[in-house]
Amino acid sequence: MPPSRITNREEIRVSSLRLLGISKSYGLLEVLSPTDLTVNQGEFITLLGPSGSGKTTLLQIIAGIVEPTKGIIEIGGQDATRLHSRDRQLAMVFQNYALVPHMSVFDNIAFPLKIRKHSAAEIRDKVKKALASVRLEQFADRKPRQLSGGQQQRVAIARALVYNPSLVLMDEPLGALDKNLRDQLQEEISKLHRELGVTIIYVTHDQQEAMAMSDRVVLMQQGRIEQAATPAELYHRPQTAFAARFLGESNLFCGTVLGIQGELSVRLDSGEIIRAPSTSKLSVGQDVTILVRPEQMQLLGEGESAAGANTIEVFLEGKTFLGAVTRHHFKTRTGQEIRMNSTSCALDFGSGPGATGTVAWKLEQSVVLEGSSG
Repeated sequence: MPPSRITNREEIRVSSLRLLGISKSYGLLEVLSPTDLTVNQGEFITLLGPSGSGKTTLLQIIAGIVEPTKGIIEIGGQDATRLHSRDRQLAMVFQNYALVPHMSVFDNIAFPLKIRKHSAAEIRDKVKKALASVRLEQFADRKPRQLSGGQQQRVAIARALVYNPSLVLMDEPLGALDKNLRDQLQEEISKLHRELGVTIIYVTHDQQEAMAMSDRVVLMQQGRIEQAATPAELYHRPQTAFAARFLGESNLFCGTVLGIQGELSVRLDSGEIIRAPSTSKLSVGQDVTILVRPEQMQLLGEGESAAGANTIEVFLEGKTFLGAVTRHHFKTRTGQEIRMNSTSCALDFGSGPGATGTVAWKLEQSVVLEGSSG
């Protein structure tokens, strides 16, 4: 049975969202391939991807700003595909704050309540609570120009939450702020999400932002969903080389499957033979890519061995001190670059670039991706 169609704004109360075959084309140019996505009530979902990946187009389709070429949008189990954006009962937070400059902070936050015909007493009470939730009680009478960028974004967030929408859309809201402010507001948005139980769909190109805040991350590339998973799953078990590269740092080794009994045996293009967890999807002779994260590698000292581990001979190109970690830049004898992050170094490279050593990692730390990353 097709979903019922919403004809009146009072009939809609967002509890969840489903996208069924949603796509967008401009003439012959398809900017969003047919997309299916379900967002559960109370989830924090981040649409993550590089510029041009389709994440903002998808958000604007959900918001009703852009009309899809094909597909169905279900909000609260009802068809909202052709419903005007103002009737979808959702809130939106933009990167540029979108505050009314001549209005006070109080009046900016109160605006959604006024257009919904709330009483003066209700408005006063709800705005007071919204100001407290973003720690701006003392700024109620100020104009936006009298606030810092971080304070203005807090006002925008308070305005979005003041009428208790079940779905909040955020389009790169922290993009214009410096790192310290971004980190602070990340924590505040996450806290508000936990306290209010509101469903949030958040757009960013910042992988750390997505990983820190989300229940699930929807990674997009070239107008389609590459992978949708929890941050931990996406980082530790990416399904494609693109996902591996985009989420954190990665060492990718191309090779060919030699054996699949018990554990996977792979001959790398550089000649080394390494082992990885077996998977039923692969067959002997198939091209694969092995992912190893820089923090999972260790440097063996002279005469040191690592029983059962994979090893590759390397020489040092250089190292970068990053505070909490030191990043070591290596190359193999065939010229492949390898990065390793560590808090301490087992081998003394005091002789500088060109010093040789061995990097090692455990079998279970190898993530096997089908196909060649090259």
